[in-house]
Amino acid sequence: MSLKNLVAKTGQLSRFILRLDRIRIPLWLVGISFFTLIVPPAFKELYASQQERDVMAETMQNPAMIAMVGPGDLANYTVGAMTAHQMLLMTAVVAGLMSILLVTRHTRADEEDGRIEMIRSLPAGRLSYLNATLIVSLITCIVLALINGVGLYGLGIESMDLEGSMLYGTALGATALFFAGVTAIFAQLTESSRGTIGYSLAVLLGAYLFRGITDVSNESLSWISPLGWVTKAEVYSANNWWPIVLMVGASFVLFVVANYLNAIRDLERGFMPSKPGRKYASRFLQSPMGLALRLQKTGLIAWAVGMYILGASYGSVFGDMEGFFQSNEMMAQLLQEAEGASLTEQFLPMLMVVITLLATVPPIMAINKLRGEEKKGRLDHLLGRAVSRVELMGGYLIISILNGFVMVSLAAIGLWSAAAAVMDDPLSFSTVYGAAMGYYPAILVMIGVASFIIGFVPKWTNFIWMYVLFSFFVLYLGGLFDFPEWVGKLTPYGFVPQAPIEEVTFMPLFLLSVLGVALIFAGLAGFRRRDLE
Repeated sequence: MSLKNLVAKTGQLSRFILRLDRIRIPLWLVGISFFTLIVPPAFKELYASQQERDVMAETMQNPAMIAMVGPGDLANYTVGAMTAHQMLLMTAVVAGLMSILLVTRHTRADEEDGRIEMIRSLPAGRLSYLNATLIVSLITCIVLALINGVGLYGLGIESMDLEGSMLYGTALGATALFFAGVTAIFAQLTESSRGTIGYSLAVLLGAYLFRGITDVSNESLSWISPLGWVTKAEVYSANNWWPIVLMVGASFVLFVVANYLNAIRDLERGFMPSKPGRKYASRFLQSPMGLALRLQKTGLIAWAVGMYILGASYGSVFGDMEGFFQSNEMMAQLLQEAEGASLTEQFLPMLMVVITLLATVPPIMAINKLRGEEKKGRLDHLLGRAVSRVELMGGYLIISILNGFVMVSLAAIGLWSAAAAVMDDPLSFSTVYGAAMGYYPAILVMIGVASFIIGFVPKWTNFIWMYVLFSFFVLYLGGLFDFPEWVGKLTPYGFVPQAPIEEVTFMPLFLLSVLGVALIFAGLAGFRRRDLE
């Protein structure tokens, strides 16, 4: 078969995918670009003088911070160098996540749902849909690079020149392109969309962790990690384009390999076949909750490990925290003063907001899995048996509620254990764990909102993610942008007492818990009565 026949109708299919993602892709682009473009002006206002930026540079020399955000030009810590150092790597990880989810959606997920089989029955080539997906990914990456590159230069900050800004944007686009190629390969190797996402995320996380370890121990080895190439670009400093050119070249090599694997494999099969299951299912697996837990097992384990590592990463910087805040008056002003509390204790509530918002993601994913199974028509097989709707949704809710508790607990344990190892006068376990668990009722409210949406307006399921992002923005950046106090009260996290600098009272946590439980039961009632799609 000629190449022309293999890729027939690729252009039409590209337009088709763009139409399907006409909302999803712009939301990703706007979200990534928004958080990129609001940071440099904030840095310029927060660190108005070079002396203040040099103090921050000294703090960033901590090995733990290097492991988290990578090496930077600390000798010439301008606003541009600070932005690239503290934001580029993290934003590149988010761009990689965007590509993983978008490519999986139009490769293995569509294959699972039978859409690719239907497309191949039409006059379309064997490789057309894969290449259409990759073309859309390429277009998305180019637009991402242009928006961020032009946008950063348009801020008019002196240290952020045109070349550095375009390199910053190109680094984001190249990272997204690279992980689009990684995901396209795993879409050929695995037999499920869960496997594709799981292995691709493992590569993303592994690249980040390996870069972190080698940046501290042996920086030359970080060239092995694709995320190490992002930091090697030295944006707004040396402006080294070669690592990014290398990443783009590696991306197209991955595209070629993905096409080859797709050409030689059978439809709905993978080169890594699933292991045969047990001949007889256990009693637990025969229950709706057991089945739901089995479907989410890999993701739950990965998130659990990630939350512990996140907590430990933050805890590892507590050793230098007192000296940093004492030498930086502007940073100290951001903290809520509390009589008798150390600066580290004053910083803990700010940190807990970030940790608990991230810990909210896996339980919401767990309950939203029910909606995903419904959209794929898999709930009919269960509800056609002696399984009630309340029992079915209740299983997902129990998993979600326990999930949130475990994620917060692991993050708190990781933070305390790492902080205890580096601090001369470490915080007590009860202080750290109590501060984290104070936010658990707010997580229950978010689970309740998600279940309420599934029960009454299932087409708005993705609204919960917008609410999580809103919560992060108003709570984490609210102090920086001087938002009024009532804005924080628009999210349940804004009602949580900021332990240990505020007295933890019973009533706010009790009312949040009652609201969360009420929303959960309302969602159950709505799901029991509404029609399945």
